[in-house]
Amino acid sequence: MKVFLTGATGFVGSAIIPELLNNGHQVLGLARNDAGAEKLIKAGAEVHRGDLEDLESLKSGAAAADAVIHTGFIHDFSRFAEVCQTDADAIDAMASVLVGTNKPLLVTSGTALVNPGGLATEDIIPASHPHIPRKSEQRADAAAALGVNAGVVRLSPSVHGEGDIIGFVPILVKTAREKGFSAYIGDGQNRWNAVHRLDAAQVYRLALDKTQPASRFHAVAEEAITFKEIAELIGKKLGLPVKSITADEATAHFGWFKNFASIDAPASSKATQELLGWTPTHSTLLADIEAGVYTK
Repeated sequence: MKVFLTGATGFVGSAIIPELLNNGHQVLGLARNDAGAEKLIKAGAEVHRGDLEDLESLKSGAAAADAVIHTGFIHDFSRFAEVCQTDADAIDAMASVLVGTNKPLLVTSGTALVNPGGLATEDIIPASHPHIPRKSEQRADAAAALGVNAGVVRLSPSVHGEGDIIGFVPILVKTAREKGFSAYIGDGQNRWNAVHRLDAAQVYRLALDKTQPASRFHAVAEEAITFKEIAELIGKKLGLPVKSITADEATAHFGWFKNFASIDAPASSKATQELLGWTPTHSTLLADIEAGVYTK
């Protein structure tokens, strides 16, 4: 099938392209400029010019394809509420041309806030939080209610691997270098889950054939890694001390990232693995940090 892919030149999207092409699909990738278009052509994808704020370009791209994978997001946390609204509008626009077609629409979300403090599973629908502006799952569900075959792929807080420059671990490395030490909060036993970008790409590809309205898939390879383990290994690789800090100190140390540094978010992908026949095979998060992927 021909798949319209937003975020096609991004960290996750660029891994999805070869995954799709190598399994007999065609890719129509969204590109907002010439540099992006050139990357897509080199990767073997067709180019669709536009961006996430150009709703007509999103509609025409979705209409021209047999399926849509939405991984695009504007990573500007200085105007987070605004870019989250852009994301919601983009989903609504693409969904509007897919009503009644049964074409799969896979929207990207995350596992971190599905069940804070408990194990996140695919069947849990997260509560709506008024202070969290990203609403991708809610927009996917709204599309499903209108007759769109819309599902959700939830990514781990850490989607890791070569080329990761804007993810959570690069933020931790940058902070440690700036502050002179690698930190964790309290006893550091809060947990993240993780997945390698190439394993995540497989989930998107396999989910195309299994999507049902309002379905959820977890791109999670490791259920739980303590934040302390991550901080200690970053400190080791940077040759910096590792310290426990209090919740009050964490505000000054991590800034806006404090909430992510303190969240306890283990997650399972058992149901996804069984449904899709998916088995993650690539390197773990700690193995990538140990190998110097983030500290070169």
